[in-house]
Amino acid sequence: MDIGVYQSAASLSALERWQDAVAQNITSGQVTGYRKRTVEFSGQPAGNFSVDPANDSDGVSAVFPTTTNGISFKGGEPQSTGNDLDVALQGQGFFETLAPDGTHHYTRDGQFKLRADHTLINTANEEVLSDGGSPIMLPGEGKITINPDGSIVQGTTVAGRLSVQKFADTALLAPVSGGEFMANAGADASPVMKPQILQGFLESSNVAPMREMVNLVLISRAYDANQHVITAADEQMQKELDALG
Repeated sequence: MDIGVYQSAASLSALERWQDAVAQNITSGQVTGYRKRTVEFSGQPAGNFSVDPANDSDGVSAVFPTTTNGISFKGGEPQSTGNDLDVALQGQGFFETLAPDGTHHYTRDGQFKLRADHTLINTANEEVLSDGGSPIMLPGEGKITINPDGSIVQGTTVAGRLSVQKFADTALLAPVSGGEFMANAGADASPVMKPQILQGFLESSNVAPMREMVNLVLISRAYDANQHVITAADEQMQKELDALG
């Protein structure tokens, strides 16, 4: 048994998962508040593989590559838009929204707008929630001011305060479309008491496009190297079979 062939095959599978993550990062790199997908590599011991079937003690220790998918929650850079309904979070936390199906979503995307009934919604048409858990409705007249603490004032009327939630373990957040997340079982949300919010800004994704392009090159080279190992082993095996007649 040629262990190298199996190790290279496992490497190809791991590289494919890395490539999928990089492709998603490149595709979503311009999505406001998007969080980079990561892949971590490690070695998984697979015991000893026998080289001589007649001698059980004669074996080779094998380690196969494995991957663990994750998400980087490092903050993105604030980009000025000048739009009164655009807000960017600095530091920890997520805006809380209510999807049409009743589920709560959490996002760093602060690109908001007003529905016809003056309810504050996001680009996915989800209602933006207040710190009291209800949708935020604006009176409809006057300049809109969103303060650093998340309180929203239109004219002289205080419409509410944005719900900004944090999680002790972000690994329990499940990504959904558009850079949003849902909280899995056990993911307890707690309010950020003193959020840092910038009006007229949006937070960019934390993807570095050039880094992802470099990763694609590295993946391609590693993929080719492992394919060559498999091809060489296959050719050597064929020569041995031909020699045995």
